Amino acid sequence: MDSLLFGISGIPIGDGTKKFNYESGIIYLKSIGLDSMELPFVRSVNVTDKNKDKILNAKVDNDFYLSAHGSYYINLNADEKEKQEQSIERILKGAEGLLKVKGRSLIFHPGFYLKDSKEKTLNTIKSNLIKLPYLGVDYRLETTGKGSQFGDLKELVCLCKEIDHCKLCIDFSHIHARFNGILKDYSSFESILKYIEDELGRAALEDIHIHLSGINYTEKGERNHVPLEESDFNYIACLKALKNFNVKGCIICESPILEKDSLLLKDTYNNL
Repeated sequence: MDSLLFGISGIPIGDGTKKFNYESGIIYLKSIGLDSMELPFVRSVNVTDKNKDKILNAKVDNDFYLSAHGSYYINLNADEKEKQEQSIERILKGAEGLLKVKGRSLIFHPGFYLKDSKEKTLNTIKSNLIKLPYLGVDYRLETTGKGSQFGDLKELVCLCKEIDHCKLCIDFSHIHARFNGILKDYSSFESILKYIEDELGRAALEDIHIHLSGINYTEKGERNHVPLEESDFNYIACLKALKNFNVKGCIICESPILEKDSLLLKDTYNNL
């Protein structure tokens, strides 16, 4: 990646007078100065043979970056082997849908600990991720927001070190919520970026996928996303660290006010 791109998860809101689809959403987002969209495949893969050409043309014409968020129904550590296999199928369907529009990254939560130890969960998830064929889409493992979910930073870095087709999706808001408001100042973000660089090399910071938004949380972790300025998440310190480390890739905003907060992030970053 040559720069840091900014975009949103899903369809833009606009001013409420127009209903967007993927094609018109891409055109609108580009017109207001944003660069990317994460397609929500969370319940179904809604890129089809009927709409793929229009989406792809809008992407190419607007020099736009597309990723997708995989199914919510993925658990590569499910108790039943059948459910693990179904999770693999859902990941592959997401990758195939993204390939139709020449997207780059499929983001997903790998699974849950359930009753297993962290070590056993890691090994089970690793064995399933290894089964995924590389189709030309990066499998991005997302840091998770609750202690019951597999996916803290060290676990995902371990997987990315061992599996070539797996890369990171750093959801800073999830890290903040998972550990009850741990990311308080610049040094908090600096330590994360330095850890990634030390463990995965400079290349990991030059092609990274990031989620940012305001977030509510309890002692059990993530509760819900909120607008940036209604949260205690220190997005300015986060952006400063990203700029100082010359991080490149894509920042997707999952705020309830989507493009408004994404533009806030981009403008803040450019003015640092």
